[in-house]
Amino acid sequence: MKLKNVLIIVHDMERSKKYYKELFGLDVILDNDGTVILTEGLVLQEAGLWEKAIDREIIPRNHAAELYFEEADMEGFLRKLDSCEETVQYVNRPAEQSCGRKMVRFYDPDGNLIEVATPV
Repeated sequence: MKLKNVLIIVHDMERSKKYYKELFGLDVILDNDGTVILTEGLVLQEAGLWEKAIDREIIPRNHAAELYFEEADMEGFLRKLDSCEETVQYVNRPAEQSCGRKMVRFYDPDGNLIEVATPV
């Protein structure tokens, strides 16, 4: 068995594609009527499709999972984050951990939790 993708829910597909391209450099591999596969295995799906598929309400900012990215140039990433068109809603402000790693946690525009940290 092999894990192929991670799917997150979005409310505005164009906004989300732009967000993940600008901040993380992810490109669209497949755009298929409300479901978009990006490089690195991230899948975006429109909220209405997901709610219909699972017959449940979406709960943003549920803190049950996060997307984790590693970035060697944390200062460069933080500058990019600061200049992002979207307002950044921090969960944990940029900080250096006791082990020397730098990290930040924030929400994407749809309330999906993201962590960016320097490599181990």
